[in-house]
Amino acid sequence: MTIKNNFIAPIIYALCLCTAPLSNGQEQSTATSKPEAKGLSIAKEMKARDRGWVDNSAEMEMVLHSGKRESRREMRVLSLEVIDDGDKSMTIFDSPNDVKGTAFLSFTHPNAMDDQWLYLPALKRVKRIASKNKSGPFMGSEFAYEDLNSFEVEQYDYRWLRDETLDGQDCFVVESIPRDEYSGYSKQISWIDKTHYRALKIDFYDRKDTLLKTLTLSDYQLHLDKFWRPTKQSMLNHKNQRRTEVYLRNYQFGTGLDESDFTENSLKRAR
Repeated sequence: MTIKNNFIAPIIYALCLCTAPLSNGQEQSTATSKPEAKGLSIAKEMKARDRGWVDNSAEMEMVLHSGKRESRREMRVLSLEVIDDGDKSMTIFDSPNDVKGTAFLSFTHPNAMDDQWLYLPALKRVKRIASKNKSGPFMGSEFAYEDLNSFEVEQYDYRWLRDETLDGQDCFVVESIPRDEYSGYSKQISWIDKTHYRALKIDFYDRKDTLLKTLTLSDYQLHLDKFWRPTKQSMLNHKNQRRTEVYLRNYQFGTGLDESDFTENSLKRAR
């Protein structure tokens, strides 16, 4: 499961915010001086910093909070980096027993509709998630199906809004407008730290442009001296006050996964 930053997460290209002098001594503003171009440049830099991990796996605990009630789910997530396309991921539920064996497969595409399937062991069949339904909740959580795809720069239009400090960290604040007509969001506002280009907080606005949810990503750890991964993600739904927390541990990189591990047949065999 790769939640944007995703369980996920996100990140390409060097960001240049300087200006270049003209021969007549006047300064020429670069494209990044425009909010839209600067926002796009920040998104590209995020993606650039997360290239080359090839494949990984992690253990995941999902905690659903609804009032005083709390339920827990243990899962595993497998991810594959795909050159010239979006990433692939598979999430496998290990407990509790009522969801054990359920598996979710997701293919992200930069310039096309994403593909998603859900295997339901009780029915022994694979259900394809229609594009029109991906704004629905994933397995009763506050995450939507569309939140589980990898971050792809081409799926949004961007605008840098301002610089701001969040929890003591200097951040870019960037607006992202989904290009997908079936997205459940009108926009997302992200706080991205200037040092490592990690998403620290994302506000999700519904189709009526009202704040719907806030995702907070924290406790980042560095892997292979290059790749930052959050070990905690918390999604708060402002409409119903429910919260879903995700804890990730035991990240493994270069595990030998390949395309054959991410098919509908492998989805049925997931254990």
